[in-house]
Amino acid sequence: MTVETSTRFSPLAAWQDPLAQLPTGVQVRELPCLTQLTLRVEPGSTAAKAVEAALDITLPGPVSAEMSGDVKALWMGPDEWLLVAPDGPADDLIGRLRAAIGDEFATVTDVSAQRTTLALSGHLVRTVLAQGCAVDLDPRVTPVDSCLNTLLAQAPVTLVVRGEAASSVWLLVRSSYASYLATWLVDACTEYRDGLG
Repeated sequence: MTVETSTRFSPLAAWQDPLAQLPTGVQVRELPCLTQLTLRVEPGSTAAKAVEAALDITLPGPVSAEMSGDVKALWMGPDEWLLVAPDGPADDLIGRLRAAIGDEFATVTDVSAQRTTLALSGHLVRTVLAQGCAVDLDPRVTPVDSCLNTLLAQAPVTLVVRGEAASSVWLLVRSSYASYLATWLVDACTEYRDGLG
């Protein structure tokens, strides 16, 4: 008898060493296999309030994120959020949400395999990202908890500002673009190898 098990693999497993060897001013690590759920619900509706109560969060408004709890909520559109939680069975979180929503109208979809997450930190993060991203990362424009769907080196990403002056960000990138983006990051950081720009 053969038993099949579902194993999740990181699209950047082969990139751990190159990413770990970037210059001191930029640290990049992958947060692989996070649980990611797309939530579609009318803002302010009974269903939205039920989700907020179940997760003990407030669904964020446009171009922002709620990053304080175990389940992070990223605004993706007028009635869409990406819920990001630690690696684990998505079924448990989906079950909690569907029980809270009940007969109200909302959808919850597991999209965990769709993207991976890169956590960038360091004093050169903003400088490096500016080489390939048109978003103004000045803290007056994109403060902490900003969440933007944009392009980085022509790759579609969701960029979440986690630290002051974009010194810490999350990049959520589709798995099919992950290796390309890792290649770009390594290349973009090359000129800072000796701490000079």
